[in-house]
Formats: sequence, C-alpha cells, structure tokens
Amino acid sequence: MAKYDVNTTKLGELLDDPQVVAIFDKYAPGLTSNPMIGMAKGMTAAQAIGMAGGMIGQDKIAAITAEVEQL
Repeated sequence: MAKYDVNTTKLGELLDDPQVVAIFDKYAPGLTSNPMIGMAKGMTAAQAIGMAGGMIGQDKIAAITAEVEQL
C-alpha cells in the first residue's frame, strides 16, 4: 500500500517529507520554496498540483504523482 494518496493527502503533509520535496524539486525546481505554496498547504495534493498545472505542465504532474504514490 502506498504511503501517500495525492487525492486525500494534504500538500502540507507531503512537504514535511524530504523524499517528496526531492521529487517536487526534480520536476519543478523552486516550486517548494515559492512563498505562495504556503497558501496551498491545506489543500489536497491533487488540488494544489492541479492549480500549478499551467506552470509545470501535465507531463510533470503525472510524473510527480506517480513517484509520490510509489513511496
């Protein structure tokens, strides 16, 4: 069973995990250090990632989601 489900796990919880931060930084450098990310920490990861889709692209979103859910 996966450690995280991006549809139910809050972004803030994911960002507390260094492995997840490394995945985000791999595909979207600077995203986790963006000051605006604080406003999204209470959202599910899927909601927050979906909002960032225009900035990082759907292919990267799919890759991030897949890697996070493999943890």
